[in-house]
Amino acid sequence: MRLLLVEDDPLLGDGLKLGLQAEGYTVDWLRDGKQALHALLSENFDLVVLDLGLPGMDGLEVLHEIRQRGVMAPVLILTARDAVSDRVGGLDQGADDYLTKPFDLEELSARLRSLLRRGRESATPLLEQGQVVVDPASREVTRSGEKINLSMKEFTVLRYLLEHQGKVVSRDRLEQALYGWDTEIESNVLEVHIHKLRKKLGADFITTVRGVGYRVG
Repeated sequence: MRLLLVEDDPLLGDGLKLGLQAEGYTVDWLRDGKQALHALLSENFDLVVLDLGLPGMDGLEVLHEIRQRGVMAPVLILTARDAVSDRVGGLDQGADDYLTKPFDLEELSARLRSLLRRGRESATPLLEQGQVVVDPASREVTRSGEKINLSMKEFTVLRYLLEHQGKVVSRDRLEQALYGWDTEIESNVLEVHIHKLRKKLGADFITTVRGVGYRVG
């Protein structure tokens, strides 16, 4: 699951990034409201943790703008503003949950899991290519009706390729979906995931476009 953390406090942001990564999230961390808006309009995230008092652009403005432009990723507001009017304003702008500082990481994790469960309860279209069917909600993958077991990273690669079916997805895009923007990874890690997916789904399921990236369909 790819999560965007928007928090301008360097100490808190660093601690949250490490804690959420330990929970299994791929975490991208931004400290500026305008940067967050650009990222949310150009990238796909499964969850957003959004501070309100941000440089560049207030968190509520970011939230209002992305909802106006059709970005429906679940958003949890994380802020020191604890007035009822602030909570109501955030929820009215389209936030899915609200947690005030100070807070416990365990509670934040539980709230994020709840948001993910809610998303799974709503209708999520299946992703299909040939005999391969992916259910993003349950993370179940089948081939010709037979269940295929994938690691979390393999599932993330497959889901991203199927969400962009018929298009060439660059190596950089796939690595960002897997590890975030700032993580240094070994040069052959993505190829290892692609190789394992081909073994499980068929040698021709994923096409390599040399010098560009990968394509399904």
